[in-house]
Amino acid sequence: MQLIFIFLVIAGGMGLSVEAGLLGPLGQQVGDLWATFSIFGVGAALTFLLMLFFSPRNSPSFFAQPGWQLLGGILGPGYVVILTLATPVIGIAMTMIGILAGQVFKSLVIDHFGLLGTPHRRIDGKRIIALLFIIIALALVAKG
Repeated sequence: MQLIFIFLVIAGGMGLSVEAGLLGPLGQQVGDLWATFSIFGVGAALTFLLMLFFSPRNSPSFFAQPGWQLLGGILGPGYVVILTLATPVIGIAMTMIGILAGQVFKSLVIDHFGLLGTPHRRIDGKRIIALLFIIIALALVAKG
């Protein structure tokens, strides 16, 4: 089961690279914020349709959840605006490796301290080495 999820997140990462490639030119044509809005508008419409057909009818109220859990609604558009601005300037590969470096660094911190309700997973040497390889990749792609 874990292997299936690994393949799914790899596919999701590939989708983000395609999204970055689409957002850069779209942002240059219609404006960065309109490009961001289009991504979230289409995504919201699709999610709404999926909720209509597949969401459990007796789930807890969305509004009863702690407010801090809604921060993703702020972080998501910020991320997409960054993709839209950075991709045409530094390219898809550099943008994605930079995003990956930030994600892995922050993920290690969140795991290590068990933040945001996640299980505690200590930072060990292997995880630090993995982060260093990503930083090396960032440096190599920057020089290329």
